[in-house]
Amino acid sequence: MNVFSGHVRLACGLLALALASLAAAPARAQEAPQAFVNARIIPIAGPAVERGTLVVQGGKIVAAGPDVSIPAGAARIDLAGKTIMPGLVDTHSHVGSPAGGDQSAPIQPDVRVLDSIDARSSGFRRAQAGGITTVNVMPGSGHLLSGQTLYLKLRGGTTIDDLLITLPDGRIAGGLKMANGTNSLRETGSGPFPGTRAKQAALVREQFVKATEYREKIRKADGDTEKLPARDLAMEALVEVLDGTRTVHFHTHRHDDIVTVLRLAKEFGFTPVLQHVTEGWRVTDEIARSGAPCSIIMIDSPGGKLEAMNLSFGNGAALEKAGILTGFHTDDWITDSRVFLRSAALAVRAGMSRDKALEGLTMAGARMLKLDSRVGSLEPGKDADFVVLSGDPLSVYTRVEQTWVEGRKVFDLTRPEDHLYAVGGYGATRGESTHTHEEEDN
Repeated sequence: MNVFSGHVRLACGLLALALASLAAAPARAQEAPQAFVNARIIPIAGPAVERGTLVVQGGKIVAAGPDVSIPAGAARIDLAGKTIMPGLVDTHSHVGSPAGGDQSAPIQPDVRVLDSIDARSSGFRRAQAGGITTVNVMPGSGHLLSGQTLYLKLRGGTTIDDLLITLPDGRIAGGLKMANGTNSLRETGSGPFPGTRAKQAALVREQFVKATEYREKIRKADGDTEKLPARDLAMEALVEVLDGTRTVHFHTHRHDDIVTVLRLAKEFGFTPVLQHVTEGWRVTDEIARSGAPCSIIMIDSPGGKLEAMNLSFGNGAALEKAGILTGFHTDDWITDSRVFLRSAALAVRAGMSRDKALEGLTMAGARMLKLDSRVGSLEPGKDADFVVLSGDPLSVYTRVEQTWVEGRKVFDLTRPEDHLYAVGGYGATRGESTHTHEEEDN
């Protein structure tokens, strides 16, 4: 080996070590405890702490409160004058430009947005800028059933696999998107789509009957492969709904459409999350009896939509009064992810309690996604997902300054690139494609 080649090999070896060190640095940094001190802490799980400490380590919350013991060697971050609250949970979004079913049928439960989301879309950066750390990404509502949704952690990454939430049983976390009302009627369309509200319900009922029969065949086979029915991906997804392992997120606006959803859910034994629920204030007793939670939108239908003409800012207050679990969503782009906090502020202005409105941005959504053991509040053992705010979360003057996911800072307003995504401008929408009219979900 000559001297030149020896130097080249030495340089390559040093470069490899350096790259390995850089790759390992974030993991080591995360393992070291971090203490965020002197901040106002809103844990959601209890009353606000005016001057408290949040300790995180290994991607988890170690402690949060007024009298917290700071581990030896912990990095201290002084947040005097700032507010810390849990990362926001958006139960209904379209960031990443997900596509659902095609024109061939109104019910397509085998379609997965997992296979269509652009993980490099600027929509995810905007969501981080709004303090959102967990999101339910769904296809549009142009179908009675447009596909399987996906629950994501906004960790940042280059492929969708970097954002997935894996459940203890190994499944990828997600729900099922259904819709009734105007969007999926397609009254001026043609082909297999329903055209009337009665036909909408009939088509849905028909598919759930098939799923019930498919499940019964599997049970009767009792593991005998020769007796098992032919595999049906569409039926498998609906069986998960019947078994309670996949949640239906049901787009519905009018009071009569809401009641139709509740009727179908009761008939087939599942509890949906009611999405939008524009006229929920008109049927609070019926919703309360069903036990279905409501994910509401405060500003809907830009440009006007007849179905949402009775939208009321008092919807959240009415649902809260009836004892209904109530959360908020963006339906991004309908409400920009960057201003998600304002949904709670508008609800409070119209009579919803402050505590329930803040819960609606966090813990209520976590419960709807069945992720409340991991996210939604600042409690020991939960994922270290939190937001640092410049002031009170319900103030129009407050800005999201930092967003942390699993102990890592994914957004910092002082970083020029992050600032661009927060305020907009040239280059801030890189990768964001537009939805067709059919895929819009307002």
